[in-house]
Amino acid sequence: MYPFVEIFGRTIGTYGILAAAGMLASALCCYLLLRKKDVDIEDIAMTGLIFAIGAVIGAHIVYGFTNTDKIIELFKNIKDYTFISFVQTLFGNYMGGMVFYGGLIGGLIALVISDKVSQKYFRGDVMFDAVAVAIPLFHFFGRIGCFLGGCCYGIECHVGFTVHGNTLYPSLNDVNRLPIQLIEAGLNLILFFVLLVLYKKKKFQHRMLIVYFYIYPVIRFTDEFFRGDEIRGFLFGLSTSQIISILLFAFAVIVTVYDLVKKNRGEAKSVAE
Repeated sequence: MYPFVEIFGRTIGTYGILAAAGMLASALCCYLLLRKKDVDIEDIAMTGLIFAIGAVIGAHIVYGFTNTDKIIELFKNIKDYTFISFVQTLFGNYMGGMVFYGGLIGGLIALVISDKVSQKYFRGDVMFDAVAVAIPLFHFFGRIGCFLGGCCYGIECHVGFTVHGNTLYPSLNDVNRLPIQLIEAGLNLILFFVLLVLYKKKKFQHRMLIVYFYIYPVIRFTDEFFRGDEIRGFLFGLSTSQIISILLFAFAVIVTVYDLVKKNRGEAKSVAE
């Protein structure tokens, strides 16, 4: 793994580089999809910024959920900390990381709030469809960044990768591990092309995000069984991400049922008239 690279004498995290590349790629994707729908590039840029702000906040909050036991213990022993050491421990150690699902949900909530407060930049369902297509593209780059950085690693596997001298994640050293990050990256890339084809064929208009919620949670729920890191938190024998996967899939089902009921009532009303 290559958690850091030297560029012009400065040490930069490879995950950050790949995440930035993913942001640029997904922003370009949204621009290409929306330019024929009379959406200004300024609106797209502002939407991306709003999503990014919500994503960063949400990703850190959900990461904190995976360290709930440690945070509770921290507050129990608060008298042993100074103000600065307490803040550094809480936000640096226990809420310093990020979880994809937290970023996804935080970003989407930020867009919904933006849509409710002001529709100047965000164009509701039109943009939601484009965002749904772009999400797995960003995630593709992000998972490659995870692989290079060494995080989100897989279980022990005789045909996996072996790392030597990794001081950032010592548990990876001298152990063959399944490259689950690359597997998920590949699945996200496939999902991106599936959603792109559906978008181009104008299938599931205004419901592309629901299609995403049907597919990606199944991918994530499954590959969580092959993860080797245990920092993600567990509930009822399932990881935090598996619980969220179930909830998102259930949300997709509820929306689908609602749409069907609404459609049937509309057809019944038309027949009655």
